[in-house]
Amino acid sequence: MSGGASSPLHRKVLIGLAAGAVLGAIANRVGANLEGGREKVAFVADAVAYPIGQLFLRLLFLVVVPLVFASLCVGVANLGDLRKIGRMGGRTILFVLVTCSCSALIGITLMRTFQPGAGFDPETKARLMKDFAGDMAKIQAKADAQHAATTLDAANNVLNMFLPRNVIGAIVNMEMLPLIVLALLFGIALTMLDDERRGSMVRWLETIGEAMVKIVGIAMKLAPFAVGCLVFAVVSKFGLDLLQKLAFYVGLVFCGYALQVCVLYPFLLRVLCRRSPIAFYKGAIPAIVTAFSTSSSSATLPTTLRVAQQELGMRKNVADFVLPLGATMNMNGTALFEGALVLFVAQVFGVELAFQQQVLVVILCVFAAIGAAGIPGGSLPLIMIVMAQVGVPPDGIAIVLGVDRLLDMGRTVVNVLGDLIGAAWVDHAEGAKERAA
Repeated sequence: MSGGASSPLHRKVLIGLAAGAVLGAIANRVGANLEGGREKVAFVADAVAYPIGQLFLRLLFLVVVPLVFASLCVGVANLGDLRKIGRMGGRTILFVLVTCSCSALIGITLMRTFQPGAGFDPETKARLMKDFAGDMAKIQAKADAQHAATTLDAANNVLNMFLPRNVIGAIVNMEMLPLIVLALLFGIALTMLDDERRGSMVRWLETIGEAMVKIVGIAMKLAPFAVGCLVFAVVSKFGLDLLQKLAFYVGLVFCGYALQVCVLYPFLLRVLCRRSPIAFYKGAIPAIVTAFSTSSSSATLPTTLRVAQQELGMRKNVADFVLPLGATMNMNGTALFEGALVLFVAQVFGVELAFQQQVLVVILCVFAAIGAAGIPGGSLPLIMIVMAQVGVPPDGIAIVLGVDRLLDMGRTVVNVLGDLIGAAWVDHAEGAKERAA
C-alpha cells in the first residue's frame, strides 16, 4: 500500500485505540458500581474483546518467521559480496550497541534524578504484589529457565541463543536470533552457488515474502477493531486507578521515550543519515502506528519493510538485510525501559545501588534488550535476571505489570523507529561508498 492508501487505515487504528480506552474505562467504572458487574465486564473482556485482538496479532505473528527468513536470505544473496555483508552487519551491530547504551543511560538517569519509587505507598505496593502474583510467577518460571548457575550453563545459554541444537523448537518459541543465524548462513551459501540456481531460489524466496505481505494486508483490515478490543480488555479490567498510582513512573518512562524520539533520533538522522527528521517521521507514520498498536517489533516488521522502501526510499537489499536484524537485536526503547524499571523497583524496596552496580545495570540492560523477544512482554523474564544480578528483588516486577502493556506500546515505537534509522544510516553509508568507488 502506498502512503496515501495507508493513512486512512492508520487514522482508523488511532480512533480504535482511543475508543477502546474510553469504553474500557467506562466499563470498569460501571462494573465497579453494579453487583456482579466486575465479573460481567471480565467475561466480555476475556470472551469477546481478547479473542478478536488476538486474531489480529496471531495473523501477524503467523507471517513473521517466513517473512524474516525470506527477506534476510534475499538481502544477503543480492548483496553477493561477503565483504559488503560483513561491513553492513558491522555497522548494524555498532548502531545497536551505541544506541541501546544511550537508551539505558537515559532511563537510569531519569530514575536517579526524580526518584519516583522513593516513598512509594506501602499499601499500594502490597496490593499490586498480590494482584499480579500469578503473572509474576509465570515470568519467574521463564527467567529461572534462562538463569545460569555455572559458567558451563552460561556458555550453553549463549550457544543456545544463537545456535540451539533444535532450531525449529527455538523458532516455535519466537526466539528469533537462531532464525537470523540460519537465514544469514543460507543467504551466504546462496552466494556460492551458480547464477542459475541462486536466481531460481531467490525468486522463490521473493515470492514467499510477497505472499506474506499480502496476508499482512488482510490482517490490517481488522486492525481498527482488533486494537480497540486489545485496549478495552486491559483498561476494563484495571481501569485508570492503577495508572494514577503509577503515573509518576509511567510519565518518566514516556519522557525518556520522548527524549529518544525528539532529541537522540533527530540528531542521528541529521548527522549520520543527512535526512530531515520531520520528513522521515512523516514517512514512518504507518510503522509507528502499527508498532504502537501491536506492541511487537516482529509483528510490525512487514510494515517496517514496506515503509523503508516505499515511503523512505531505501534500497531493497539494504532494508531486507538490516531491518530483520534490527527487529531482533535493536531494542532501544526496551533498553531504556529495563534500566528505568530496575532502578524504580530498587527505590520502592529501598535498595541502594552503588555506581558500579548502576554501570553493570547499563551493560546488562543492553545485552538483555538485544536478547529480548520482539513480542509483547518479551523483555520481562530477562529483566528479572538483571534485577537478581544487582540485588533487586525480582518479584518486584509485579508492581508494574498492570501498566506494562501501555509502556510496551511506547517502547515498541522507539524500537521500530530505531530500526528504520539504523537502516537509513547503513543505506546512506553504502550509497556514499558506492559513489566514491
